[in-house]
Amino acid sequence: MYQKKSRKEDRPDTEGQIGIGTLIIFIAMVLVAAVAAAVLIQTSGVLQQEAQATGKEATKEVSSNLMIQKIEGFRSKSSSTNMSTTLDLFKITLGLNAASEPVDLKEVIVSITDSYRTNDLIYAGNSNSLAPRSDLNGNMSGFSSDADTNLQKLLTENSTLGNAEINVTYTNAQYYFTTEKVRDEDNSFSQSNPVMTTGDFVIIYVSTVSQNTIDAGHSTLHSINVTSSLKPSGLNLIPRSSVNLVLTPEAGASANADFILPTTYGSNEMVQLYP
Repeated sequence: MYQKKSRKEDRPDTEGQIGIGTLIIFIAMVLVAAVAAAVLIQTSGVLQQEAQATGKEATKEVSSNLMIQKIEGFRSKSSSTNMSTTLDLFKITLGLNAASEPVDLKEVIVSITDSYRTNDLIYAGNSNSLAPRSDLNGNMSGFSSDADTNLQKLLTENSTLGNAEINVTYTNAQYYFTTEKVRDEDNSFSQSNPVMTTGDFVIIYVSTVSQNTIDAGHSTLHSINVTSSLKPSGLNLIPRSSVNLVLTPEAGASANADFILPTTYGSNEMVQLYP
């Protein structure tokens, strides 16, 4: 009697073929998932690094803040009764806000205006900004490790930068500022490396010598002998002048001071201006 073959006997290899196909699909899915996972891991790592870098930059921007403690103005003189009619030197005492990042004064720009003229000043020991060529030195001529020497050069000399091939001359009072440390617990501050850290107090000197002062021929300015003759800053800080002072660091917020000079300087050699 004829017997009908079972479906299994008709296609003996079918189940094996189905199993191999399923295995191939499974392996392909695993490979795709592995590739996708690798891409996601790599992407997340890159994003994490960028987020950390952005966070550090943002923290630096908001935590590197100069703080102006006070500003004093000084008049040149020949005697206690013969003084300049203008303020000829600004003495600016600086500190840093709490938890601030260190601030390198080599990279700070000091801008001062008397409403008619603005001087944008760089640190006298900055070797790059005013250099006539990248391989030449832009320091104030004769820049020293002694703060008093640098202040005298700021007030009384010009700087010729460059060499026989290319050179340029600047009036120090119109292009530079100098510094002096008041408190430096970690010894991070020097004339060649003027880096402020939290807790430091530093003085910035800005020349504001007027032409009237030069014509008067005064001999002393802030205990500095200036008989070798003062150089003009281009500013004219007579009583009632409006002054704007901005200190802009390499990173972080600028420090600003706006004030109007007193109606008279009287017999005072030093005038408290800010706060």
